[in-house]
Amino acid sequence: VQLVESGGGLVQAGGSLRLSCAVSGSIFSINFMAWYRQAPGKQRELVASIISGGITNYADSVKGRFTISRGNVRNTVYLQMNSLKPEDTAVYYCKTPVTTWGQGTQVTVSS
Repeated sequence: VQLVESGGGLVQAGGSLRLSCAVSGSIFSINFMAWYRQAPGKQRELVASIISGGITNYADSVKGRFTISRGNVRNTVYLQMNSLKPEDTAVYYCKTPVTTWGQGTQVTVSS
């Protein structure tokens, strides 16, 4: 089972980015998929999660700005990030119960 994250980059405050995560090699649909992030000097934190059926959960700091969604291709998930703030700067990781941590994708928001 392999997990690949993409979509990070450098953006100005107020801008948007869309992160993508694709899990390949699993013959089953993964029920729970989530995005975490880790800023320098801080612990990794849950940003958003989604389970089959579309139930979502968000960290208070991103509610109303970020949207997690499942892709049409099985075992893909996206994180649409709008109104980005400098404090959103971090390495973002996709995580599922059947995958280990990937390399993540860097998001940098300049003020």
